[in-house]
Amino acid sequence: SAWSLLLPLPLSLCLLYFSDVLALPIFKQEESSLPPDNENKILPFQYVLCAATSPAVKLHDETLTYLNQGQSYEIRMLDNRKLGELPEINGKLVKSIFRVVFHDRRLQYTEHQQLEGWRWNRPGDRILDIDIPMSVGIIDPRANPTQLNTVEFLWDPAKRTSVFIQVHCISTEFTMRKHGGEKGVPFRVQIDTFKENENGEYTEHLHSASCQIKVFKPKGADRKQKTDREKMEKRTPHEKEKYQPSYETTILTECSPWPEITYVNNSPSPGFNSSHSSFSLGEGNGSPNHQPEPPPPVTDVSLKLNNLLPTTTPQEAQQWLHRNRFSTFTRLFTNFSGADLLKLTRDDVIQICGPADGIRLFNALKGRMVRPRLTIYVCQESLQLREQQQQQQQQQQKHEDGDSNGTFFVYHAIYLEELTAVELTEKIAQLFSISPRQISQIYKQGPTGIHVLISDEVDFRCS
Repeated sequence: SAWSLLLPLPLSLCLLYFSDVLALPIFKQEESSLPPDNENKILPFQYVLCAATSPAVKLHDETLTYLNQGQSYEIRMLDNRKLGELPEINGKLVKSIFRVVFHDRRLQYTEHQQLEGWRWNRPGDRILDIDIPMSVGIIDPRANPTQLNTVEFLWDPAKRTSVFIQVHCISTEFTMRKHGGEKGVPFRVQIDTFKENENGEYTEHLHSASCQIKVFKPKGADRKQKTDREKMEKRTPHEKEKYQPSYETTILTECSPWPEITYVNNSPSPGFNSSHSSFSLGEGNGSPNHQPEPPPPVTDVSLKLNNLLPTTTPQEAQQWLHRNRFSTFTRLFTNFSGADLLKLTRDDVIQICGPADGIRLFNALKGRMVRPRLTIYVCQESLQLREQQQQQQQQQQKHEDGDSNGTFFVYHAIYLEELTAVELTEKIAQLFSISPRQISQIYKQGPTGIHVLISDEVDFRCS
């Protein structure tokens, strides 16, 4: 069908391989045990994992908790301070960093290789995530794309805070022999909490605690817990005395802070990267240290057209990232030119940015457009030419792509997503470089030559 546009004035038209090894230090198992003089010390904070401990753990051994892969588990962040203790954090936020690390010393020595192998076997996945919608009281949750087993957030000790975590690796993924039925390796969940120093940096250590876990495939933890319970029921009362009872929750025990505290600094880490963007939940505002930087002004003409070219400079690439809602990753791509970004493969960007933003960035880099719901073709006609055409139509049938006098019309494609009159008006105005207010009405010419006024009630796709 033909489309015509009435304009008040005549117009003239012219037309990395990103394999950052996770810098995780060796975790010493003996650090989880405290000196005897600290046994009765009241800790400033207490962290409670809402998952039952195993009944098959002997007395005086550390508790063991079974988790299901990908399932959300609540960890309650409790303020355990005495009256007057740590007054400097009253009314202020603290930062907690969660990590999932190996428990066995054998795997600690090969931790870099183990996690790097997991990264390549599970591209785009993370070891540890926060279930943001279910969490309460957490502020500015963040996850560094290069540290798959670490997340962090701010929280107010005076307010209720519960964070729901998800562990996506399973214990049997790191066993040496995989013939079926092998025992999975244990992990540790460690939480380190810091307060602000004089410069507003969260570097002053307050408290650390951890617990031992094993992660199973979905519902595997429930089956394992049931199996352990049935085994204990078959033991004699004398044998049962050698084992701990199963508790409904797991209390993380105090341990030494994570050795590599250089990660805890004031430089903003990339925003949280799961199936969600950066969020702020609970009461209060985020830390001023994590406010997003305003995007630099757009100066290049090609960038205004939303195109990233091989000749784009690193500064222009930063502008392109800001304008396309990738501000979170501008620090990661600080020195990347347009050519560097365009050379990244799909696996590269997913590995760097996570699955959700990685796919979106890859599609933006490759210029992949969403298929429009409707494509129409319009051309500009002068009023004088239109009158001549109407006279010729009365005398003879029009020829395809013109008339008997050889008049040639140039049509332009317009891609519609919403199929509304406002969308059509704006895209026509953009095509002909005019203001939408200059377009008073849009008509659609039917097969018998009638003109139908376009509105939201009119089906654009009908002839």
